[in-house]
Amino acid sequence: MAAATATEGVPASRSEEPSRDDAVVETAEEAKEPAEADINELCRHMFSKMATYLTGELTATSEDYKLLENMNKLTSLKYLEMKDIAINISRNLKDLNQKYAGLQPYLEQINLIEEQVAALEQAAYKLDAYSKKLEAKYKKLEKR
Repeated sequence: MAAATATEGVPASRSEEPSRDDAVVETAEEAKEPAEADINELCRHMFSKMATYLTGELTATSEDYKLLENMNKLTSLKYLEMKDIAINISRNLKDLNQKYAGLQPYLEQINLIEEQVAALEQAAYKLDAYSKKLEAKYKKLEKR
């Protein structure tokens, strides 16, 4: 038996149990390379799917930019409206300031009249108090 194994060039213990190297070689021998047409078809399919994916990504990015452009346009219009409102408010404020400046002499006259009325009121109170004192003196003199 040793002679038979020696002629094959493989020791007896090795021929009974396949080693790891043998299993790898067997699997490698079993693997088949795909035909050239299959690789080309797979490449075309992959590039087609990649093109579809990239087209989708670029379309989404393009749509995002369009949305941003529309938002910027709307924001610009809104700011123009706000500018018009601010201009109108400024114009109305200037008009009010001019009207107030026109009323200022009359307001000063009203303040002056109010001060004079207050002074007259104080004088009337003093006169009333003085007349009450005189009346009290007169009654006191009359009783005598």
